[in-house]
Amino acid sequence: MPVSSTYHPEPHLQDLGPDFADPVAAADFPMALLRFRNDRAAASVGLDTLTDDEWIAHFGRFQPLPGNLQTPLAMRYHGHQFRVYNPDLGDGRGFSFAQMREVGTGRLLELGTKGSGQTPWSRQGDGRLTLKGGVREVLATAMLEALGVPTSKSFSLVETGEPLMRGDEPSPTRSSVLVRLSHSHVRFGSFQRHAFHQKPERIGALVDHVIALYYPELGNAPDRAAALLTAVVGRTASLTASWMAAGFVHGVLNTDNMNITGESFDYGPYRFLPRNDPNFTAAYFDSAGLYAFGRQPEAVFWNLQQLAGCLSLVSAQELLVEALNGFGPAYRAALAQAMLARLALKGRSPDEDVVLVNSAFRAISVGGERLRWEPFFFDWFGGDEARALAGPRGDIYADEGFAEFRELLKAYEPDRPQRLDAAYFARPEPEELLYDEIEAIWAAIDARDDWAPFRDKLAALEVARQAYGLG
Repeated sequence: MPVSSTYHPEPHLQDLGPDFADPVAAADFPMALLRFRNDRAAASVGLDTLTDDEWIAHFGRFQPLPGNLQTPLAMRYHGHQFRVYNPDLGDGRGFSFAQMREVGTGRLLELGTKGSGQTPWSRQGDGRLTLKGGVREVLATAMLEALGVPTSKSFSLVETGEPLMRGDEPSPTRSSVLVRLSHSHVRFGSFQRHAFHQKPERIGALVDHVIALYYPELGNAPDRAAALLTAVVGRTASLTASWMAAGFVHGVLNTDNMNITGESFDYGPYRFLPRNDPNFTAAYFDSAGLYAFGRQPEAVFWNLQQLAGCLSLVSAQELLVEALNGFGPAYRAALAQAMLARLALKGRSPDEDVVLVNSAFRAISVGGERLRWEPFFFDWFGGDEARALAGPRGDIYADEGFAEFRELLKAYEPDRPQRLDAAYFARPEPEELLYDEIEAIWAAIDARDDWAPFRDKLAALEVARQAYGLG
């Protein structure tokens, strides 16, 4: 059988009609060479039994999956890009390919592409993805999942055999098509498009679609749009907090890169912090630091305001304002929860937890150049002071600048302390994903077609994921 008995297709995107998406066809690539398949993600939707040839047929040549979308759909949307409104957006090099239910939870999940060819929304682009871009996204999602961030999962990466010209990397460079598994690809920009065209009935239809499939508990809400915004604010606050705890800089927090299920996706010029630096930016073109690490909560809130503006065409303004006012408290609570999860500590009271989290941020700053972001959380996992002081950064932690943090930790109990028994925590250093390592992994592929460092890194990140028990 090409799919397992746990595969349950349930395509719904076509239900929205032609005002929301365009039927498209994948490019006819000269080559389809499988470079990565995520069997753990595939098992979650009943596709792990596909042979490699069947896999390539579906995710390199895009033959429809059984009972699923017979024609891929390129979604229509608008968006603010660095806060400049752009009405000429849409899926320009990707499409939604399939929807199915997740094994165990019954959640509706979606397979979408990146680099699958031109669509009506490609503008002047070629609709392709560089192989380097695909490799970077696979690595990003593996690291984020290990750190407990709600993220899309890189499902498949197929090299497609076309020489691509790019201005931001040596060209010609190799091409690929990526498939990602996400909860939903409905974006803030999906609502913006219909607000721009003053089509409240389409906004209402999109609200109904999203609630029916992703927030069914809101079905009887008296003001469905306001209830949806409240839910999206909460999930987005948690997502933002998880980025901050992971030391992750998204790089391009445009409204078309935010979705309504609170899950991050589509990783371009991302970075993981080498150390605590609120002004650290990921995108070389972000000269003003609009999406710097420390400004990410502000950027996300601004995006939520744009979504609220769209929903004001179908909802009471005072209820939307009330929903937006919930972002600050929700973010602060989620940040404390995310930081405690990263430190493997049980929470105490909201006030005490905030004090500890603020102290942790100050302590990381005190550590300076030598104290990288990820090793701090690795060393203090479970709040074990003796382990931290005995490690390679013990002299940093013995400094007076860490005295407050160490004292506050004494009141906290470890959460699932048995996790420290994993061999991972006997190592002197944790897994990181800093810029230089990503470049080295790509250099091996580019120069020698050596995929061993890439595979080794993914295996190491899987060990970290299991050890942390966060994702």
